[in-house]
Amino acid sequence: TMAWSESVDTLLANKDGLAAFRTFLKSEFSEENVEFWLACEDFKKTKSSTKIASKAQKIYSDFIQADAPKEINIDFHTKTHISQNISEPTLSCFDDAQRLIYSLMAKDSFPRFLRSEAYKELVKKQQNGNQKRWLPFL
Repeated sequence: TMAWSESVDTLLANKDGLAAFRTFLKSEFSEENVEFWLACEDFKKTKSSTKIASKAQKIYSDFIQADAPKEINIDFHTKTHISQNISEPTLSCFDDAQRLIYSLMAKDSFPRFLRSEAYKELVKKQQNGNQKRWLPFL
């Protein structure tokens, strides 16, 4: 739990850290950011060209297009660029948007998560658990 505070990468790479971060973002009504980031990570691993097109369309309709159900907050230029290229998507078509959202999470959501009561509580639980493990006579 303590290691999660090292970086957003450490947090996102850890299953429990990711779950805790998602819960925190839900409480702030901004979980679409981490969901978009995860969708992009999954998208970049896509091998089949037919799946690339369908996954790209799904990401676009879920997160990018105007009034998308989980619309992310990205600048007009980036959104327009994606909209123009979505008909022939490449594995890198969401890279700019993903970088923006990653940066937003790293600079804004992540520091707030580390200051949150939820995170402090998880750290405290882990520390208490570790003490019990190392001091069985207590």
